[in-house]
Amino acid sequence: MRFTIYSKPGCSNCKKCIAILEYHNFDMKVYTLDVDFNKKQFYQEFGEGSTFPQITMDDKHLGGCSDTIEYLQKHNICCEV
Repeated sequence: MRFTIYSKPGCSNCKKCIAILEYHNFDMKVYTLDVDFNKKQFYQEFGEGSTFPQITMDDKHLGGCSDTIEYLQKHNICCEV
């Protein structure tokens, strides 16, 4: 499993998801707004009005922080978040 996180500086939900995935030693790549992509590219990829973070797992779009946590728990990918 490889996770990709599209984050922005100062985002508490971004930090939370990164910490959870790091805690469970998941393979992940973090992309940061205005470093790796801009807002226009972000909205083209995830839709106008999308919030941060947006997370994919093996190219499957999981959604934001709460959607990702729910997915991990529902599919028994990690037991504690």
